[in-house]
Amino acid sequence: MNKHVIKLFLLIPVLTVLGVSATAASAYAEKIGYVDVAKVFDKFEKTKKFDKELSEAGKQKQQGRDTLVLEVRRLKDEMALLSDQGKEEKQKLVDQKMRELQDYDRDAQRELLEKREGVMREIFKDIDEVIRDFGKQKGYDFIFNERLMLFRNEKYDVTEQVLTELNARYKK
Repeated sequence: MNKHVIKLFLLIPVLTVLGVSATAASAYAEKIGYVDVAKVFDKFEKTKKFDKELSEAGKQKQQGRDTLVLEVRRLKDEMALLSDQGKEEKQKLVDQKMRELQDYDRDAQRELLEKREGVMREIFKDIDEVIRDFGKQKGYDFIFNERLMLFRNEKYDVTEQVLTELNARYKK
């Protein structure tokens, strides 16, 4: 157990005997808060900016993919008009373009995933740092992640304060 909790348990009977209320003894209790990290993540300006960037990158990748799909369709249309020998040669081109399309899809997906993971790590690092600094500055002994608690009193919610600090730092 924490030293302060032990002191509190030892002080309560003594203070009660001395006529001091338990409320005064609670001044020795730890300062506790919790943060809804998912809400902070979703409302963080950096997250919103990254979502837009990722969406644009996805659109660009889709345009590249659409170009390859049109090439495959064009080759298949041309193939339908050719003789059997010409069809074999066109089929080789179609197969080559299909491999290019598969490679493009795989590479685009990998690239977007790597970018997403990198920025997610960066965002969560920023959030952790702000929560840690906020806790130190405001004198908190514990700040919990809201999702890990079975019950919580709303008066200990510091989510909005952390979010405000996080966005203020990001704007700098």
